[in-house]
Amino acid sequence: MSKRGVRLEDLARLADVSVATVSRALNDSPAVNEETKRRIWRIAREHNYSFRPHMPAILTGSNATIAVVIPTPQGRRGGFNDPFFLELIGGITEAARETDCDIIISHIAPRGYDDLSELMTSSRAEGVIFLGQSFLHERFNRLAESENRFVVWGAELPGQRYCSIGSDNIRGGRRATAHLARLGRKRIAFFGDTEAPEAMQRYSGYLEALEAAGLEADPALVMPVHFEVESAENAVERLIAQGAAFDAIFAASDLIALGAIRGLNRRGLDVPGDVSVVGYDDIQLARYIHPALTTVSQDMAKAGRLLVARLMSSTAGQEIRSERLPTELIVRESCGA
Repeated sequence: MSKRGVRLEDLARLADVSVATVSRALNDSPAVNEETKRRIWRIAREHNYSFRPHMPAILTGSNATIAVVIPTPQGRRGGFNDPFFLELIGGITEAARETDCDIIISHIAPRGYDDLSELMTSSRAEGVIFLGQSFLHERFNRLAESENRFVVWGAELPGQRYCSIGSDNIRGGRRATAHLARLGRKRIAFFGDTEAPEAMQRYSGYLEALEAAGLEADPALVMPVHFEVESAENAVERLIAQGAAFDAIFAASDLIALGAIRGLNRRGLDVPGDVSVVGYDDIQLARYIHPALTTVSQDMAKAGRLLVARLMSSTAGQEIRSERLPTELIVRESCGA
């Protein structure tokens, strides 16, 4: 066997245990007895398998350590520059504090199954929370075959075999669009990157609400926009340049909504007089801008508690299930009512 190419499966065969047991042992999980754990460590070292044993809990005073992997440039952009993720990390941190857990923020950018497997086996954390990594859906499914010490913040997708926590995106999108329709808006644009699963589900809710209101869905009003202020500003410019008539915008995130408002103001359009705008997330900034942003809220404190609770249950060997958070429409000034 080439030392360079040693895999978890090889260690499991040599130790005569399952791949999951090897993974837990290399992460110093209490679910593996000390004798088995040390035998696996010895085999891993003998075959130059790279792993990093845990920092003993006695040194940190914590019950466990949780790694939080922030978003990569794919999917929802921004990482620490995105106020939504800052607030979500705040919810996770508070929930971890209440359970005497430490938090590690990871800047590793997993691109495939091998990266995910390496992260799980080399981290000194008991478990990992992935934020906004839905583009790794199939890789997460494969990882779940041998590893359950992770949860994902994001959309629940067809055929999913891992645990995810996220909001009810379809219902949220439906509520936002239906509210605009009730205000008499007839030409409602959608701003969002529909390649991202969360935004796609919000777009599905948008379409459902248009149909229910008897409004035609116009492809010209669907603008591909990243989760960035500048991207939304540019989308407003493109929409106006195309000569498309619109009187409302449903944005797939608050950052997109803020960019849309800036773009509209730059072109001399009044919000909400000329164009109503509704966002999604209810970041703290949404209530302080002018006009204050109407948006769909996600409970970040509850999200943090669920992510930590599910992760701790998984490390204890319990079966865990995905959950959708309820959404609420927060009506402020930007929609006109």
